[in-house]
Amino acid sequence: MKLTALLLSFLFWILKNKSTKIIEGVKMIPEIALSSGSNMPVLGLGTWQLKGDICRSVIKMAYQLGYRHFDTAWFYNNQEEIGKAFKEIRVSRPDIFVTSKIWRDSLRAPEVYKQFQDCLDQLQMDYIDLLLIHWPNPEVHLEETLGAFTELYQKGKIKSLGVSNFDIGLIEKAKSIAPISVNQIRYHVGCRSSELIKYCQQNKVAITAYSPLAKRELFNYSRVQEIANELSRTSAQVALRWLVQQEVLVIPKASSKQHLQDNLGIFDWDLTSTQVAQLNQIE
Repeated sequence: MKLTALLLSFLFWILKNKSTKIIEGVKMIPEIALSSGSNMPVLGLGTWQLKGDICRSVIKMAYQLGYRHFDTAWFYNNQEEIGKAFKEIRVSRPDIFVTSKIWRDSLRAPEVYKQFQDCLDQLQMDYIDLLLIHWPNPEVHLEETLGAFTELYQKGKIKSLGVSNFDIGLIEKAKSIAPISVNQIRYHVGCRSSELIKYCQQNKVAITAYSPLAKRELFNYSRVQEIANELSRTSAQVALRWLVQQEVLVIPKASSKQHLQDNLGIFDWDLTSTQVAQLNQIE
């Protein structure tokens, strides 16, 4: 009897501490309210080039560490693995925020519906939190593509809609057609788009930065490393913090536990105005 009681106490302790760890992880990542009314985590996991067993393993590990936003796309060819990972760890659907994208050669309405259904089937989901046009296609009218997106939105199949790699002119046109909530662009300390950022934020279009770590080329920027040393942080943390302080969402790719954990450590400190100015001068 004593042994049984001890085992039960031990199992309860494990479950309690595991739950606490996940809850604390969620609290670590703030969210922003999109113009659609949905809340989107400021930090997410980029999954470009994550495949197979490695992809499933990384998704599970990220979730257990506290990640709740997962960015994928039909073109990434990994949505099936992501869906399996969520099923294997029995993730509650409302507990995560999933972004996917429709590829540029499938932007006519019938193709949008077909590729979107492929996304749902691969992810094993009934809806997607944020659906983006992956790249603009000048051969297809935005009215047709966004008309299809809007219909999916009205049916509750997507909670928010947006675009990726759109400049100011295209964003302006897209917003005149549909309720665009997000523009996902390549943006990091060595690749800035100040006017685009300003326009989007003034017009309630959230910016998500992909490749926010410059594909790990941060060591080419000596000032990033110097600031990291000053703050006892990593170069990646400095680069991500620079973006977050501009109210930009970030989706760095990471596949190791250490990098996943490091990327979480960007919310309890600030860059000084001097440090921000120095990073703004990097070319």
